[in-house]
Amino acid sequence: MNWTAAVLLSVALATRALAASPSSTAECLTCHDQQGASFKTSAHGSLGCTDCHANFRAYPHAENAPRVKCDSCHAESVAKLKTSVHASVSKEPCQGCHGDPHGILPASDPKSAVYPMNLPRSCGGCHGDAKMAKQHKISDVYAVYRDSIHGSALTKDGLLVAASCSSCHGSHEIHSSKDPKSRTAHANIPSTCGTCHAGPAEAYRKGVHGKNMESGNPGAPVCTDCHTAHDISDVRTAAWQKNTTGTCGGCHSEQLATYRDTFHAQVSALGFVETAHCWDCHEEHDVLPASNPKSTVAKANLIKTCGKCHTGANASFVSYQPHADSHNGNAYPALHYSAIFMNLLLSSVLGFFALHAILWFVRSRFGAEKPGREPGTR
Repeated sequence: MNWTAAVLLSVALATRALAASPSSTAECLTCHDQQGASFKTSAHGSLGCTDCHANFRAYPHAENAPRVKCDSCHAESVAKLKTSVHASVSKEPCQGCHGDPHGILPASDPKSAVYPMNLPRSCGGCHGDAKMAKQHKISDVYAVYRDSIHGSALTKDGLLVAASCSSCHGSHEIHSSKDPKSRTAHANIPSTCGTCHAGPAEAYRKGVHGKNMESGNPGAPVCTDCHTAHDISDVRTAAWQKNTTGTCGGCHSEQLATYRDTFHAQVSALGFVETAHCWDCHEEHDVLPASNPKSTVAKANLIKTCGKCHTGANASFVSYQPHADSHNGNAYPALHYSAIFMNLLLSSVLGFFALHAILWFVRSRFGAEKPGREPGTR
């Protein structure tokens, strides 16, 4: 064998050996150096390139080889994702939330796209884009969430325990709110909110609203019916309290109509917070019917309930009926006929003075003294 043939054989054997053995990360980065810096500090930095790119185990490799499958390591997460709403709207749902796979950071890293403080902005990339929302028929909710009590607590005050997108919707197994399996399905809302608001959730379950929900009544109100879903406001503000009596009236229209006739409602409409609203008398979460002895509006408990605002309230004081209907003569005859009398009296007095003013005007306009005639003569 001559020298040239020996060199060619050596090269061929070396090439075959290289092709048969997996490439090291260092070898991969000789061509893909743009991925090196971010990859070393990423969550995947401890892995080798071929741990994920299993089809690229030798060089040279085909450029059109199958893409990386995240489920080779993250089987459970990918399985959940495949059944979620995101699976149908994105070809690369993993990267859509986590970003470049070569630069993925742990969720505990403040620079991660899914770190609690960054998550609303990451989700807002789709759910805060009007064009994207229209194209995929999704909600444009990022702006209203950001200004809500949850959003401001998280993004402005830095409270990591404040509810973010995944707190309510989950992370990988996200379903439409119309799906019974969804964490945001109507029947599941109390449990979802209760993961953070355990006290109110327990009180809600004891109340008439919670019991109706547990009995399968689809019309029973849940947390989002009163507090909304994304633009949740601070319940201590005057604006919220002023508007929420109307929220209760969405179901209790008759009671709202009679409440609006009261002093409590009229001063509340002027912006006063220190006045009785629905929840001051009926409680806010553990609402019970008046027939229940534990209810705050049960007859035996009225003095205590009214006494929270009206010191010295007694049996005579609590005989006041805040929801009495002056138009209902059968249920409230005394009030009904008193109202009729007062309306007639008011109409008569106003009508008398209106007639008096008209006659006085006519006399002063057309009944003036004629010139040359002595006063008082005809």
